[in-house]
Amino acid sequence: MIARRSALAAPLLLALPARAQPAGNARPVTLVVPFAPGGPTDLIARRLALSLHPLLGETVLVENRAGAGGNVGAEAVARAAPDGRTVLFGTSGPLAINRALYPGQTYDPVKDFSPIAPLGRIPNVLAVNPNIQARDVQALIALDKGGERLSFGSSGNGASSHLAGALFNRMAGTHFEHVPYRGTGPALNDALAGHVAMVFTDVLTALPHVQEGRLRALGVTTLQRSPVLPDLPTIAEQGLPGYDASVFFGLVVPAATPAAARETLRAALASALAEPELRRTLEGQGMQIASAITPGALSALMAEETERWAVVIRDTGARAD
Repeated sequence: MIARRSALAAPLLLALPARAQPAGNARPVTLVVPFAPGGPTDLIARRLALSLHPLLGETVLVENRAGAGGNVGAEAVARAAPDGRTVLFGTSGPLAINRALYPGQTYDPVKDFSPIAPLGRIPNVLAVNPNIQARDVQALIALDKGGERLSFGSSGNGASSHLAGALFNRMAGTHFEHVPYRGTGPALNDALAGHVAMVFTDVLTALPHVQEGRLRALGVTTLQRSPVLPDLPTIAEQGLPGYDASVFFGLVVPAATPAAARETLRAALASALAEPELRRTLEGQGMQIASAITPGALSALMAEETERWAVVIRDTGARAD
């Protein structure tokens, strides 16, 4: 989702030098990212790995296993040895949404994983091409109700950028046409060129184009405003109360992982997220860091998001590629 690169970018496999690695743990801790390298999930995971290394006192690897909206990497972790050495850097898709999008999903996020804790959420931004004569969400809705045919681009069927638009249509009663692309870059390029009217894209991707006047941001998709764009109202504030289409991040491990190993990972994550430097980095990426770094908080989040998006997917007919 993030078009530009930052200092977080790293090679496909990030190996951090070991320190005080306990005997019997010859294998490193592997943080599996179920998406391709270079996107926001990958970049955040790599930055987190840098902080986890000294806290765990051993080697941490980041491994990308992309495919099927995150299902390929998630299934690999679900079937991994439950020894605390393989961790899924999960998102809303493989941990909640995909259950309704992929009827043939071969793992159960609740039964096959033990939650460690959430990291936080990243909002999307509704951004339109400047040629669209709308300065706020209600004006955009009025264009649709007035008969203007508008389209929105997404990074693919079933992606968060697709579901954000589907939820908008459902709540606003609009008829924006969905145009799926193979990735955020092509969707963003066509929005910049005016081939689609708008995109629902992550805040960091949108920011430079908004600042340059190449896109006009109309609203943030979370219930709270983004610290990155503090003056931009949420979509919920603009006549669609309850509208929330963000991406959450959390760590999970295979279900049978011992409690001691799970607590070691949770404590390290909590300590990492308390570091001012890491917090500044993540917040600069647009993340709203979770207030409770506990397994229960992630379990509740997964259950809530699974139920909420199942209704949206059922009512809108959204389908994955």
